[in-house]
Amino acid sequence: MHDDDFISTGVTRRTFLAGVGGAVALSVAGTSAQAAAGKEAPQLAALVKDGKLPPLAERLPQNPLVIKPFEKIGTYGGTLRRGLRGSSDHNGILRMVGNQGLVRWNMDFTQVLPNLAEKWEVSADATQFTFHLLKGAKWSDGHPFTADDVVFAIEDVVKNKELYSATPAQISVAGKPVTVEKVDDYTVKFTFAAANALYLENLATPLGQHPTLFAKHYCSKFLPKYNTNLDADVKAAGVSSWTELFRAKCGDIEIPSRWGNVDKPTLDPWIVKEAYSGGATRVLMVRNPYFWQVDTEGNQLPYVDEINFGISQDVESLMLNVISGKVDIQERHISTLANKPTLSQNMQKGDYRLLQLVPSAAQQCQLYLNMTHKDPAMRKMFADKSFRQALSIGINRQEIIDIIYFGQSEGYQTGPRPGHPWHHEKLGRQFTEYDPDKASAMLDKVGFDKKNGSGIRLRPDGQPVFFAVDVIPTLYPDLVDVLELVKAHWAQIGIDMKVNTIERALYYTRGDDNAHDAQVWPGPGGLDPMLDPRDYFAFHPQGSRYAIPWTLWYTSNGQKGEEPPESQKKRMKLFDEARSTADLNKRGAIMKQIFDLAAEDFETIGVCLAVGGFGVIRNNLRNVPEKQPDSWSWPNPGPALPQQFTFTS
Repeated sequence: MHDDDFISTGVTRRTFLAGVGGAVALSVAGTSAQAAAGKEAPQLAALVKDGKLPPLAERLPQNPLVIKPFEKIGTYGGTLRRGLRGSSDHNGILRMVGNQGLVRWNMDFTQVLPNLAEKWEVSADATQFTFHLLKGAKWSDGHPFTADDVVFAIEDVVKNKELYSATPAQISVAGKPVTVEKVDDYTVKFTFAAANALYLENLATPLGQHPTLFAKHYCSKFLPKYNTNLDADVKAAGVSSWTELFRAKCGDIEIPSRWGNVDKPTLDPWIVKEAYSGGATRVLMVRNPYFWQVDTEGNQLPYVDEINFGISQDVESLMLNVISGKVDIQERHISTLANKPTLSQNMQKGDYRLLQLVPSAAQQCQLYLNMTHKDPAMRKMFADKSFRQALSIGINRQEIIDIIYFGQSEGYQTGPRPGHPWHHEKLGRQFTEYDPDKASAMLDKVGFDKKNGSGIRLRPDGQPVFFAVDVIPTLYPDLVDVLELVKAHWAQIGIDMKVNTIERALYYTRGDDNAHDAQVWPGPGGLDPMLDPRDYFAFHPQGSRYAIPWTLWYTSNGQKGEEPPESQKKRMKLFDEARSTADLNKRGAIMKQIFDLAAEDFETIGVCLAVGGFGVIRNNLRNVPEKQPDSWSWPNPGPALPQQFTFTS
């Protein structure tokens, strides 16, 4: 399964920082003439007529952001139905509604586009980012959105040590937080202590939403700096502290209370009418009369009147709603291969079509042998590159793909997915052929040529070759099945492996303590190699499970952990260089060096290319791209712009 046809060849990652170091980067294509002649939803027109809402021209920015509908100009009306699971599925709302940052991703997950910032400049050294905001954009209560809101959000809220124990990584470089200054009412300057060339990309992800999350005129009421009567307000609200009151009223990116206050002004296409709170059976959101986007004919978005998020307590209930036609678009919670036959068989009954999801991950099942094992004999064995290579070609990947993934994948190690501009063939394909005879010969050659009576190879110290691979069955049941097949494959070449099913907390504890033999996890970096390079070098303190101590050495600047080999140190240095390089061509060349070194050292073992997920789209819901990236960094379906989804009669 290739996704070559998914990645646009016309617009690649090589273009999305166009203009860096120059004057204006990207600007909005739109005209105020279109907006002036625009139309609005009938329900809003009625409010204008009754004098309860200002005219459309007064509610829109001077130059609204113009969105080209995916298929056609839509029609106003309808309730879009979608499912949440339980009381902590807040990111299910975020992914659908809350994608209104300064910038946004394009559909292909390859380019950063204007959003609430209509254009920007980046300094040549990538330390300063100057954003020009949409003039006249308004919060959902009609109050202007200006530079003051952005400065307030970062300087007063996110950098407040009582609200945030540590500055979020997205706005911290070289151990120092960003400084945000107002240039004028619609211009803000972000200054970092060192190069931060990836900032625009990070800004397009959910964790980059802080600059547009907190309306100063509303949220300042819950900060001591702006409200001298805050103690009384805290007492009246029956909460224990002003920080608790702030969170309840203004929320944060990833907490339920973001959607729990109907009075909080937002910049989203729909605003909360029935809040997400304990005991709720649904969350109802209605159109934002001040939403700042229009279609190519000047019609104010969104087209759909409201979104009804029904809350199910389990996946079975959600699945029943889907196949009985009670959900209009859903992929969250139902996108497991076990559900696909049921969903496919009920397409006519439920009157829906299938949505195809292209994973941002590279790998469905990455095997991490602990090369920094506490046991010297185990460490020596896992650190032997030939040993790892032999294990790799001792896996019958096609059998795994056919049995567990219904043939929907291909053998793969790691690296950017096929079709990505940075795809590295050697890193992705080497040692994926199944050759148990060759694997056995390689193991003989590196000192594992003796066997016990059970046919298990012996280490040079006489102990049988045995190790456990940790896996979390509740999180990734398919990986348990993969490991059972791998165990059988490796037994044929004289390797004894135990599938160690454990719960999530213990899995992390074992990794953090460097107490594991080996662990598995889906390998990231398929569409977003710069955002999570954990499998290309020891980058992630919990994720680079083949050498956590090397990662600690890297993240602590050599103060903790264990000094890694030269190849790792070289990659660490190269990555630091890559993420401080604004020129994308140069950055790609640096990343290629990292991929070359990672391919040469072959530290992790992959099984198969991450398998695409799926969802359902009701047949009368249009303007929905039927093929979308599947990623937290591209928080589907949000970047596909649900505000331009539309119902047909």
